[in-house]
Amino acid sequence: MVATSPTGPPGRHPSIGDLIRDDGPTFSFEFFPPKTPEMEVTLWRSIRDLETLRPSFVSITYGAGGSTRDTTVEVTERVATDTTLLPMAHLTAVNHSVAELRNVIGRLAAAGIRNLMLIRGDPPGDPEGEWVQHPEGLGYAEDLVRLARQIGDFSIGVAAFPYKHPRSPDIPTDTERFVQKCRAGADFAVTQMFFDEADYLRLRDRVSATGCETPIVAGVMPVTSMKTIEMSEKFSGAPFPPKLLPRFERVAGDPKAVRELGIALASEMCRRLLDAGVPGIHFITLNRSTATREVWRNLGVGVSA
Repeated sequence: MVATSPTGPPGRHPSIGDLIRDDGPTFSFEFFPPKTPEMEVTLWRSIRDLETLRPSFVSITYGAGGSTRDTTVEVTERVATDTTLLPMAHLTAVNHSVAELRNVIGRLAAAGIRNLMLIRGDPPGDPEGEWVQHPEGLGYAEDLVRLARQIGDFSIGVAAFPYKHPRSPDIPTDTERFVQKCRAGADFAVTQMFFDEADYLRLRDRVSATGCETPIVAGVMPVTSMKTIEMSEKFSGAPFPPKLLPRFERVAGDPKAVRELGIALASEMCRRLLDAGVPGIHFITLNRSTATREVWRNLGVGVSA
């Protein structure tokens, strides 16, 4: 049974790390901060729609270079106070001094938010551009984890890459850096999107081989258009699975067929992940609820509206 959210926002929010370790498999959603009034309407409609599924938690992302810092904090605060959902705030080190990072973490703590996803982040403007450390900032995600640990009692998540981080020279180095983040104080990890459960299982096996037992939640985004495939390669650093690509290419001219195939394949992959003992599934929603609800319905577990 998937862990569900509390019936209302308590003064001290539960630890997501505890939920994943003790009550999993968890089921959760990821949203991004709106940039326009129209996007805000879409976001809150999706949040209310998905709230009925009683997910374990939701996360609010942080724009490249800290571009949505204030909006991220505001949305996370509103989720914490105006909904029954358990929020996790993303925070990146890009373009921020240590003083600014302390300020953001303090503001979140003041709102009762104790669950953080800490990421080094991509350069603003060009995710593939050169990463430049703020002169008064931090160089790595593990440094950000240590900073949050110094500031307060947080449950901390970090990112994992089923293939490898685009900036890592090879898989062994990527594994080593991931384990360093975990040992710096992370309670759990959430993967970048992937479309073949074998990629997740290989990541889990190589991390386990180091002796690291940090639970790794699977990040999943159903293919709803051919653009999803382009996005996956840009942000995950991995080619779309060669065994799946021809199936989408055969129906590329039919948007409805692409969407149906994407939801069916995501549902099948999630079932296999659950059978393999994944500690949780984290859906990247792109602020829309329908595809995620369809996958969840296909899985046939948890509580739905």
